[in-house]
Amino acid sequence: MKTKYMNPYLAGLFLGLTLLTAFYVSGRGLGASGAIKSLVVTGVEAIAPDHAASSPYYSKYTGEEKHPLRSWLVFEMMGVLVGGFLSGAIAGRLKLRNEHSPKITSRKRAWLAVIGGILFGYGSQLGRGCTSGSALTGMAILSLSGFISMMAIFGTAFALAFFFRKNWI
Repeated sequence: MKTKYMNPYLAGLFLGLTLLTAFYVSGRGLGASGAIKSLVVTGVEAIAPDHAASSPYYSKYTGEEKHPLRSWLVFEMMGVLVGGFLSGAIAGRLKLRNEHSPKITSRKRAWLAVIGGILFGYGSQLGRGCTSGSALTGMAILSLSGFISMMAIFGTAFALAFFFRKNWI
């Protein structure tokens, strides 16, 4: 059975239209790392409200008039999750499985994914945004830093793929 995927050129067109819509509706581009920060701040505020109020970092995102879950990024990420599930269901690819190389175990693949996600989240905070915000939105507004970010992202991925491909091939 052949797996159905969207034409990459059509997907790129839809991504561009989504980016334009985000600019029109919210006045901002796409990005995801702020949504995780909002969820973490909400969790800290629920567990330790005094700490959240007295912390210089958390207090920027909490207060009477501010609620971290009211951020537009949280709704963007919910849309990404719902859209991903709908896309998978429509294409018949919605299955719970851990795809990995025959050379590694499912457990190692899961740990590599968790470690990669943590490193990505940490890197996005160091870089003041995720790849969507830095590269896609930056390139959309013709920012030189957006083009440099995109080259750095793909260049690093290409360079590191040589060392990590044994975990897949």
